[in-house]
Amino acid sequence: MANFTVRKAVFPVAGLGTRILPATKAMAKEMLPVVDKPLIQYAFEEAKAAGIEQFYFVTGRGKTALEDHFDVAYELEATLRERGKTEQLAELQAWLPAAGEIAFTRQQRPLGLGHAVWCARHLVGDEPFAVILVDDLMVCDPPCLKQMVDAYAATGGNIVTVVEVPREHTGRYGVLDIVEDKGRLVRAKGVVEKPDPAEAPSTLTIIGRYIIQPEIFDHLEKTKPGAGNEIQLTDGLAALIADGQPFHGFRAAGRRFDCGDKLGYLEANVALGLDHPEIGPALRQILKNYR
Repeated sequence: MANFTVRKAVFPVAGLGTRILPATKAMAKEMLPVVDKPLIQYAFEEAKAAGIEQFYFVTGRGKTALEDHFDVAYELEATLRERGKTEQLAELQAWLPAAGEIAFTRQQRPLGLGHAVWCARHLVGDEPFAVILVDDLMVCDPPCLKQMVDAYAATGGNIVTVVEVPREHTGRYGVLDIVEDKGRLVRAKGVVEKPDPAEAPSTLTIIGRYIIQPEIFDHLEKTKPGAGNEIQLTDGLAALIADGQPFHGFRAAGRRFDCGDKLGYLEANVALGLDHPEIGPALRQILKNYR
């Protein structure tokens, strides 16, 4: 295991978005807008700001709109050009990836996050990579993944973003078994997926940002279904710890919004709407009517 630069990111985006139905019945949850951008664009821009050069999307059925979002919209651009809307045209073009920077692969069956990551093994190859869960919208300065990449330069190994949760909520997350807590950085000796709250080794839980060594693919190939009868990414991470690889939790500076949840999604729209330079002041006035 060598401490290589993190150049690649995997976005597992094959999920059904059942927690936010019926909005996601015919629409990819990753395309749900927060103010004026879809969730997937926030995640992509965060990765790009962290120095990621290759972007790999693990998709499923019904995700064609997501793929189209990362393509050139010739008709739309022509219309904007004809109407003299140069500012909107420039904004549309500014964030698009260059040719060859993105790739898509399919997870044909919903077999869990670990399986989704394993589906990208041939794209990632033999180097460390990031995993970004689009549901977790991270609003941080510097961006969350950039903070993690900077921390990884010192720690090597594997590193995940973590937050404290009430003990009764630990059954929803992967939970760290802590050896040493240095504030922003926590060293762990193990990780458990969705433990019973009474048996959880801590209340420090993993949220949707990871930097992982490529050896995990060998473990995921052999991993049996675990919690929820799915192939869990945390089981692969636990195997890397057993191999002796360093494993750290990282408390990012910033805000997290769980946009796979209806209330979390609404909160993200309000919070980012209030911060928006164009609509923020007007939205603040509107919200006063609902006190």
